[in-house]
Amino acid sequence: MAERGQGPDFIEALARGLHVLRIFSADKPAMSLTEVASGAELARPTARRILLTLEELGYVRSGHAGYTLTPRVLELGMAYIGALNLWDMARPHLEELVSFTGESSSMAQLDGSDIVYVARVAVPKLISLRVDIGTRFPAMVTSQGRALLSAMDRGSAHERLSEPSRSGLAAKDFTIAQIDEILDETAQRGWALADQDLAPGVRSIAVPVRDGRGVARAAMNITVHAAETTVDLLRERYLPRLLAAAADTSADWSAWQNRPIEPAPARGQSGHKDVGFAVR
Repeated sequence: MAERGQGPDFIEALARGLHVLRIFSADKPAMSLTEVASGAELARPTARRILLTLEELGYVRSGHAGYTLTPRVLELGMAYIGALNLWDMARPHLEELVSFTGESSSMAQLDGSDIVYVARVAVPKLISLRVDIGTRFPAMVTSQGRALLSAMDRGSAHERLSEPSRSGLAAKDFTIAQIDEILDETAQRGWALADQDLAPGVRSIAVPVRDGRGVARAAMNITVHAAETTVDLLRERYLPRLLAAAADTSADWSAWQNRPIEPAPARGQSGHKDVGFAVR
């Protein structure tokens, strides 16, 4: 149940909205309206209005599996995430990869039919597209998007790709057969290639980054100029290092998820204990 404040300025509707966001978890990443209403202990009409509001704001999306959170929820906790260096887990592995290849490397997540860049180590190269943290591209024309979509069941991938891109770029048209062929090939070999599909001269290779449960949550890539680096060089020289960097990032992510938690020391006035938890 959502917290109930005691002060005259407490906004119950806001508390209910935040509570709805908190009931999503790794064990329940997707829920129906009925499940959300039950989990939040809200009437179905109330839960529906909250979910529709959150969807309009971009914090949840609806699909055949129910309602799910979007990466935009990260904006609500960036200070906390930054303090824990959650995304910085990838940085040392990206830096080592860039040191070896001399090429830019990034990590991205899916958001609807787009990818969103969440970590990046860049080198000065004459590539036609600028990429920063938060940059969006249509997923199917990127190696990272293909790596992530290939890890999903095809129905879920088709549903994602049916959503309009919010990248501001014109999305390339693919038939269902073309999508399935690309994703099946990517899943079979374990890595994705985008050869000038996003923009002329831009070639990239990507692999999934998995959490402690083995779920592909992000993808890591190497981006090169097509005139300088062949597909064979990407595959034979860079791919083994990319796979190792992604595996190391996945291991760090898993260790962080499985960190030991113990009761924190009690605080407060004599006779009263504040119960909390601490990470060791």
